[in-house]
Amino acid sequence: MARWGHIGAVVTVGLATFLFPLAPVRAEPAYIPLVRDYVEKQVRPMVETPLVLKAIAEQNAKFGNVSEMDMRVLDETYRSEVDQHQLHMVTLLLDKSVSHYLKARQDTSQGAILEFFVTDSQGLNVGQSTVTADYWQGDEEKYLRTFANSSREIFIDRAERNESTQNLETQASFVVMDEENRPIGVAIVTIAIDAL
Repeated sequence: MARWGHIGAVVTVGLATFLFPLAPVRAEPAYIPLVRDYVEKQVRPMVETPLVLKAIAEQNAKFGNVSEMDMRVLDETYRSEVDQHQLHMVTLLLDKSVSHYLKARQDTSQGAILEFFVTDSQGLNVGQSTVTADYWQGDEEKYLRTFANSSREIFIDRAERNESTQNLETQASFVVMDEENRPIGVAIVTIAIDAL
């Protein structure tokens, strides 16, 4: 009789575990699959072009041995110029052919792309469609969750409402691979979710 009681207890525990899992299942926010699909089908092909890959490769060759301290100095200089509206570094970046290309892709996105830039393997901007807040992305989630983590996944940040435009926005980033399937940089795009 005790044996049947034991079997009944095991069945009850098993059924309870099936019906009431210990860890709550969390669904991803509704915008995540929409953004992931847009980045995979629209943005990634824009990045995987000879112009973009060449620009990243050239900067990797130029800054391959730069120290973190030097990157921080470059970033501080860039941010200081932005704050003081003396845009020497920004102008040099925006004048690059890769930046013109990214700006053209942004302009033809029907409002979906709000900002578009690519970095080298260190997280330093290579080309950008607009003025960015900083020059070095290597200490931010968009870089840390992709390139620094050797991830092939698209990282999609938390959506936020832009107070000035009222757009619901998110930033997505992914590792850029060269023709030999080696990671060379990161592509970052700010997306207006409502425009998708």
